[in-house]
Amino acid sequence: MTLIDARNYYPEQQGLGPGAPIAPTSADIKQGFTVLSSNPDPLPKLFQPMTIRGLTLKNRAVVSPMGMHSSVDGFATDFHLVHIGQYALRGVGLVFVEATGVLPEGRVTTTCLGLWKDEHIEKLKQVVNFAHASKAAIGIQLAHGGRKSSVMSPWSSNRQRGYANAENGGWPDKVVGPSAVPYDDDSWPPKELSVEEIKEVQQSFADAAVRADKAGFDVIDIHAAHGYLLHEFLSPISNKRTDEYGGSFENRARMVVETARAVRKVWPKEKPLFARFSFTDWVEPSHEIPTGGWTEEESIELAKLLTKEGVDLIDCSASGSSPKQVIPPLVPGYQVPFATAIKENVPGMLSGAVGHITEAKQANDVLEEEKADLVFLGRVLLRNPNFVLDAATQLGVFPQYLRQYERGRNKTEITLI
Repeated sequence: MTLIDARNYYPEQQGLGPGAPIAPTSADIKQGFTVLSSNPDPLPKLFQPMTIRGLTLKNRAVVSPMGMHSSVDGFATDFHLVHIGQYALRGVGLVFVEATGVLPEGRVTTTCLGLWKDEHIEKLKQVVNFAHASKAAIGIQLAHGGRKSSVMSPWSSNRQRGYANAENGGWPDKVVGPSAVPYDDDSWPPKELSVEEIKEVQQSFADAAVRADKAGFDVIDIHAAHGYLLHEFLSPISNKRTDEYGGSFENRARMVVETARAVRKVWPKEKPLFARFSFTDWVEPSHEIPTGGWTEEESIELAKLLTKEGVDLIDCSASGSSPKQVIPPLVPGYQVPFATAIKENVPGMLSGAVGHITEAKQANDVLEEEKADLVFLGRVLLRNPNFVLDAATQLGVFPQYLRQYERGRNKTEITLI
């Protein structure tokens, strides 16, 4: 008799798993779970499967990487197992683990997740196994905080200007950037990376990718957005270098291109590779920086370069490089046009839409109108982890439920059964 280690035993779901459309049975109709005998044909695009390289997603809803600030020394905890697991159980096609530091000093906060040593793999593998048992794909975002690192946890009771000194577990003497230009008056002054140190950072991304593969992740997302290190190289706001990594667009883009190349080299060819951009810095033009910062046009050109490096999808966010940023009104879907720009201008590159996508019809319309290929959902899933299953009902789709939760399926008719 084979003994099962209960710590790693997860009942595997049948079929394609929760969130995949299935044909309702006569019993489902009798019990009032649906009045339809079949699903729409064609299915709403949110519930159409999608294949990227060797990975097929059961639907096009994605949990966006969201910082949870719940790690110690970079280790995943039971919180991550439960947090990520809830979305796998409730039907999301692809679940991303938060921005994960490729170096200890690459974390944004002292409590960010990490993947800079092999010891981090074991707990992450447990999270991955749980997601896979629930038939969800799972990805991880690899990141370096650059000049915005060594920060206290958002809810720390011992915050010192928001930035963590050595006594509070921070690394103020190891904060780095493309140039010695701090983010603001309160942040730690960064040390300008040498070319040799740049190569070491790129290698740390590749090393973390190898560990991500060992943990079983399906997708990597390279974080080049929100004012963190890779974005800092892109933006003339933070990049004042005069060598091959600064100045022209080609030089400022070099760090991201070479990092993607290093990751793709070690990441299995059948596994997708994504990258996240801030499509614009949203900073007004000035005499010093006539463009204001990183621009939409440059994002499109960078996406073209990354197509050649084996990147499969750009998920398009914005801002984060400067406290002078002027973010427009946060209307529904306010960042979707960035994803559309990728689809319209970069042949062969997929795009993911983010930014106040909060309703089922809205999410589906983004896909039906070919504004993006995937929708990345954030805060709406924190409010309602059941969003995908609820969206199926609203769009007239009969989705598979977790077997253990089947009795909780919404009824369209009141019955006594």
